[in-house]
Amino acid sequence: MAEKSEKSGGIAETFKTIFWALFLAGIIRTILFQPFWIPSGSMKSTLLIGDFLFVNKFTYGYSWASCPSIRGFNFCGFAKDWDGRLFGGEPEQGDIIVFKHPASEADYIKRLIGLPGDKVQVVNGQLNINGAPVPMEPAGSFVETYDSQGPMGNLPACGNGAVGIGAECVKEQFVETLPNGVSHLTLNIGDRGGDNTPVYTVPEGHYFFMGDNRDNSTDSRFRQPNGVGFVPESYLIGRADRVMFSSAGSSILAFWTWRSDRFFKALQ
Repeated sequence: MAEKSEKSGGIAETFKTIFWALFLAGIIRTILFQPFWIPSGSMKSTLLIGDFLFVNKFTYGYSWASCPSIRGFNFCGFAKDWDGRLFGGEPEQGDIIVFKHPASEADYIKRLIGLPGDKVQVVNGQLNINGAPVPMEPAGSFVETYDSQGPMGNLPACGNGAVGIGAECVKEQFVETLPNGVSHLTLNIGDRGGDNTPVYTVPEGHYFFMGDNRDNSTDSRFRQPNGVGFVPESYLIGRADRVMFSSAGSSILAFWTWRSDRFFKALQ
């Protein structure tokens, strides 16, 4: 009988340990940091396919979007009609932010370009904010290998025309400086549909986002449901500040493909 009691007690302790471990992990993921893996090239060269990072959730406070999602089910989805935030902090122009797509509710990561009340337009590939062109300075070229990338096997778009597998894929690179002084890199592939847009006036309580890989980004320049459009404040999840590590292979677990130059890399 004593042996059975010890076994029962051991099983109970194991379940208790697992419960508290999952509970603490859930608290951390809900309140502090959310892991995020970059699946697409819309933020190159700032973020690469295979980058792994943690999103700082307490920077902007908490809304329904702060809760974890499992297979598309958000545990705070019942609160979608509430458009406020608890302990909210104001996003700044140039922040790299993870947010819920307003139509699909999938997690997206882009750079914040337009604040409420801003007038945003792209003219011949150059960003304009409130009627003033945003300065762009040439910064050489971004060169990568033309080959399948990540588990989805995406092929990069190239500015140097059609190239074969294994060849150099080249894009123009620029330093863009936003009105608040934040500078970051952007890429240009060529003439694309998002290079000339109407003037977008950002509504109150909403934000305007763009990818740094301007010609390969579905963002606020394009209307929902396929595009992002304006993003409500309550759909923000958190700010991305640093890449923890990065995998150049088809799996994030393939540690032999990790990029040694991207460990704990700060984002700008």
